[in-house]
Amino acid sequence: MAASVEFHTGVPDTAAYACRLLRKASRRGVTVFCLAPDDRLQTLDRLLWTFAERDFVPHVVLGRAAAAGVVARTPIWLAAALPAAEGPGRDVVVNLGGELAPAAARGPARVIEVVGAQADEVERGRALWRDYKAAGFAVVHHPFKSTTDE
Repeated sequence: MAASVEFHTGVPDTAAYACRLLRKASRRGVTVFCLAPDDRLQTLDRLLWTFAERDFVPHVVLGRAAAAGVVARTPIWLAAALPAAEGPGRDVVVNLGGELAPAAARGPARVIEVVGAQADEVERGRALWRDYKAAGFAVVHHPFKSTTDE
């Protein structure tokens, strides 16, 4: 079972927030599987190249033409859903609205659900919270604060 499930809620710009989370994880040597719907994946992929002028966050979008060796060496994997046959194979799953059932969250040590401030995002977050609690997970809440923690 995942050691922790965390909800980061009220996030005004989920893509920029995810970039900071992924950069922090990469700097610490943590491997991450980041889930997002296709439109957000494209935005996130582009932002990871450009959000900080002197930073590069090594990442790969699964399902695109990338050699298996490159994928294996890359700490950040981006996709719309976890692979069905295997667990995420990563230390952390960051979910920005991709397909992640609470049962699939049992593999990684940590799951982070990033929930935006819009009404539909808030409702999605509430439903997920209930699902995780019903599945027996202890859930930790981190409301968004306007300060950054580079």
